Amino acid sequence: MEDLRLVRFVDDDGNATYLGTYTAFSGAEIRQEILRTTDFKTVDLTALRGPGTDNKGMALFPRKIDGRYAMLGRQDHENIWLQRSDDLYNWDAGVKIVAPCFSWEIVQIGNCGSPIELDEGWLVITHGVGAVRNYCLGACLLDKQDPSKLLARLGEPLIRPDPGDHDGYVPNVLDSCGAMVHQRTLLLPYAIADSFTTFASVSIDALLAAME
Repeated sequence: MEDLRLVRFVDDDGNATYLGTYTAFSGAEIRQEILRTTDFKTVDLTALRGPGTDNKGMALFPRKIDGRYAMLGRQDHENIWLQRSDDLYNWDAGVKIVAPCFSWEIVQIGNCGSPIELDEGWLVITHGVGAVRNYCLGACLLDKQDPSKLLARLGEPLIRPDPGDHDGYVPNVLDSCGAMVHQRTLLLPYAIADSFTTFASVSIDALLAAME
């Protein structure tokens, strides 16, 4: 199980379930699966199906949008896509909503966990891959009513590795699978070079003000 993106999902009736998308790797093949639990003592694991599940990086929105489940994905290995489902397990190909734009993400962009709902919209923490496979973390804001609309994004990385942080099991990589907001402060755990994990925090107001 790789890259679990766990979210507290609230259904239309107000009941909450913890759902997590992840990559299942057999040693030879990969597929996307979802974990479901209410108590973290027992879990159900189910494979996802459909043309929207062909690659890693799927992250579920924390509630339905217009009566349907919504997911971010990266089935083309390069861009962030918005996908929808009626039953949580079958996913269509979706629409491309965020593409690489700046030099630090020019090779590939992906999400770093489930979107976070703010009054201003859906906050998405991203990872960008630049030249020589250098990873940085960024952020963007999607429209709250229609998350296929990109409202704003960071032009500079939110986090970039220090020179001393490049070496490790997977060099030059920063990655995260989820974050949370507490009292208008973003709390962001992230890994460096697949070797150790640390935390960052930033004011939501400052983060949004830095977007363009």
